[in-house]
Amino acid sequence: MTDGGVTPSRADARRNRVLVLQAARSAFEEQGLGVPLSEIARRAGVGAGTVYRHFPSKEALFRATIVDRIELFTDTARDLAEVPDPGAVFFRFLPSVVRLAVRNKALCDALEAAGAGRFEPSPGVGQDFDDALEVLLRRAQEAGAVRQDVGIADLRALLVGCLSMERAVPGSGSEGGAPGRMTALMCDALRTERAVTELEREPVKRNESRCGVCGAAIAAARTGRPARYCGGACRQKAHRVRERTRQT
Repeated sequence: MTDGGVTPSRADARRNRVLVLQAARSAFEEQGLGVPLSEIARRAGVGAGTVYRHFPSKEALFRATIVDRIELFTDTARDLAEVPDPGAVFFRFLPSVVRLAVRNKALCDALEAAGAGRFEPSPGVGQDFDDALEVLLRRAQEAGAVRQDVGIADLRALLVGCLSMERAVPGSGSEGGAPGRMTALMCDALRTERAVTELEREPVKRNESRCGVCGAAIAAARTGRPARYCGGACRQKAHRVRERTRQT
């Protein structure tokens, strides 16, 4: 029976299910698990009873909307498993996962909950992603690009942490600043070599200047002369450079 007491045809039932999934996907992407089912029903143009007929709970509906996204990550990782230069592949794949997931609150909530052991998207889906990611990790380690003491549990925790940081820390991609700063820092922590990624500088804000040595932001002084350096260390470094210049 429908909400109005009429039994729907199979075609109508399929159409309603598609409408509910489409509405749920966009609502979860915007608001995460907190979106009420009544809002999803409103977006789909159906009654709450129709939603419950196809999906017995909000968690079941949530799973249905994100499984295909996680499977896409898994399939991509599997496709990259035999690509030459596994180190470069590994360090391209991780930022791509963060970049795509951080724009989707549903994926962020799902990956964070799964990382804490509170959620399994669907039987085997989370494990399949871990297995595919572990292959990329192992090949990158065998190539000498990733430190040997890192395991899949570490990597999963770092990914979850990166998603939270990219969403919350000022200057991250989700806040309109330099994209992927936290992800770049995470990748550097995984590398075996001592080289580090040069981060993009955050946009200069109004009434803000940059340190003449390290480029860090300096808040405008309320009184007196504007500061030229962010602190004593940079001031001393600049002084030593001036002294060497005078001596030559």
